Amino acid sequence: MHRLLTMKRLSVLFLCTFAVLVGATLAWQVLVKEPGDRCVADGGWWDPDQEVCARPLSIAEIEGITGRKPGETRAQASDRKNRELIEIEDRLQAEQTARDADAERQRKALAEATR
Repeated sequence: MHRLLTMKRLSVLFLCTFAVLVGATLAWQVLVKEPGDRCVADGGWWDPDQEVCARPLSIAEIEGITGRKPGETRAQASDRKNRELIEIEDRLQAEQTARDADAERQRKALAEATR
């Protein structure tokens, strides 16, 4: 009698299936798991969707976000911004005073012209 699945064929099939599964597991470890682990171990942030290792940045170090100059402390930056705001307020107050004076001058001129 000739059987299709003999013990020898079943053992070979089992060993081949086992070898493929072990190879797939090792490939998954190397290609998917290890890059994320290496990234986190180096102090980065691993994004599994895009497979990108990002480096965290301190907001204080980025000049464009906070407006601070390199080496400037938070207190110094705050003082500088406050001085700028005071200058802007003084300029706006001077412009308002000039507009009020011009409006008053025009009222007087109009009142004299209507007499």
